[in-house]
Amino acid sequence: MNFIALDFETANQKRNSACSIAIVMVRNNQIVDSFYSLLNPNDKFHYRNVQVHHITEDQVQDAPTFAEIWPYIKPLFTDSLLTVAHNAPFDNSVLKACLKKYNFPVPNFLSLDTVKTSRTFYPDLPNHKLNTVSDYLEIDLKNHHNALADSLACANILINQYQQFGSTPLKKLVKQV
Repeated sequence: MNFIALDFETANQKRNSACSIAIVMVRNNQIVDSFYSLLNPNDKFHYRNVQVHHITEDQVQDAPTFAEIWPYIKPLFTDSLLTVAHNAPFDNSVLKACLKKYNFPVPNFLSLDTVKTSRTFYPDLPNHKLNTVSDYLEIDLKNHHNALADSLACANILINQYQQFGSTPLKKLVKQV
């Protein structure tokens, strides 16, 4: 299975306030590369978001904006490469909002939500949060709410599910974005 796992953290409640991004590349069920960057959202940080991810305005002051990194990651978002996220509606909405903020067209791409796959395959878990599913599958989730750690965990969740259940049930949950 080939895909990318995506995770964003935001500075505040606005979806276009991405302050970090991570992408993990998976080829043939193996993690082969990763990308992580702080992002300067040019927006105020809300204390609650900082409590969750521990990223501050000072830390992103000299970071690139989303607009500056988009040309480098844009080729990954196609209708032939699956994009996976844990709570994909959130991460997809952040991507779309950031693209709109900088007047970039929103690409069509395939998306799969590992919250939904986890609900399908592990209905008896008390919840399907990233840390709960990671613990259940014995995936080491270091530094939860760090975009790179979260995207690595997401990638490993899907690799594990593919190995356990195959591609047929997963394909039924893929959506075009």
